[in-house]
Amino acid sequence: MNNKRHTKLSVNLAGNSLLLCMGVILLFSACQNLQESQRAVYHAPIKKQAAIKHDTAQLKQDTAQQDSLCIAAVGDIMLGTSYPDNKTLPPDSAKGSFKNVLNDLRSADILMGNLEGTLLDTGAPANYRLHQLSRPYLFRMPVSYGGILKDAGFNVLSLANNHIGDFDNSGRTSTMKVLDSLGIYYGGQVTHPTSIFKVNGVTYGFCAFAPNGYTLSILDLKGAGRVIQNLKKRCDVVIVSFHGGGEGIDFEHVPFEMETYVNEKRGDVNAFAHAAIDAGADLVFGNGPHVCRAMEVYKERLIAYSLGNFCTYKSVSVAGICGLAPILKVYVNKQGEFLSGRIISATQTHYDGIKVDTLNKAAIRIKQLTEADFPESGLKIGDNGMITLVNQ
Repeated sequence: MNNKRHTKLSVNLAGNSLLLCMGVILLFSACQNLQESQRAVYHAPIKKQAAIKHDTAQLKQDTAQQDSLCIAAVGDIMLGTSYPDNKTLPPDSAKGSFKNVLNDLRSADILMGNLEGTLLDTGAPANYRLHQLSRPYLFRMPVSYGGILKDAGFNVLSLANNHIGDFDNSGRTSTMKVLDSLGIYYGGQVTHPTSIFKVNGVTYGFCAFAPNGYTLSILDLKGAGRVIQNLKKRCDVVIVSFHGGGEGIDFEHVPFEMETYVNEKRGDVNAFAHAAIDAGADLVFGNGPHVCRAMEVYKERLIAYSLGNFCTYKSVSVAGICGLAPILKVYVNKQGEFLSGRIISATQTHYDGIKVDTLNKAAIRIKQLTEADFPESGLKIGDNGMITLVNQ
């Protein structure tokens, strides 16, 4: 009888132990499920917050892009000359001059270039007898070529250079008349120093300077400052162009002093550019050397010291680095402060016109020159041509 009770008690204890073990296992499993559930509950908001943060950053970037102004600039433009004869005019009457880069040109709010010559159909050059003594470099583009510039998207042109006077006052007058008829703004002549105009609700001011007769002088820093200050009082964004420095492959670098070329003072371009921004300029674009030069940011404003040649048919050398033809796109806010930019590299020959350069030679060369001349330029220029501020 006692053995039976002992056996029954043992069975009961074994059963209770089994039940207890099963209970522990179930409880442990339930705790695990609860922990997994809690993890899911706590992790979900974290993932959601990260997504919201990413979307906010993207929204800010998109908004900044929408609110920015896109200003594009190129260097020297000379589409061919009818002087001394039509042999130096392109066979297609310059109609295909910009065909390979039209999308890049037309996609900016403002497109500016330096018109290196006159728009004039007939007429004798200035100082005719003097020019007969040597091979002439006198630039007389047919009046009809103005329409090609308009179609490409140019709405601002500099007339401050050493070739706008090639055909004396008749050339200057004809050029301004053609540009007026096309609605292309310009500046740089003593008789027409500046332009003020509106694009998409933003008021722009433009002026240009050179060391040549009948142009606003790059050598008179105080006078230039007064012109720029007066523009800034009436405009949101002021664009300044200058024609300065020596010419050719020996003049890629900014020398930080007065430059001379063929016994002519061509300006201290660094001093001029800084004085222009001190006076109220928001963008400063240089031309004249026929080669590219460095860039820098000064007081949150961009300076491009030379954009070289852009479209110069036959009478201007495009050999080697002279054939680099960058398109500079700059994004600024409505106060004119630099946000970002891009150098679209292109090249030109006298026979194939302008072509986009997939090797990015212009961008890489400008990057190298910037690093050499302005080691503290405030800019990062990628080999792909993208330009950002150093602190970005």
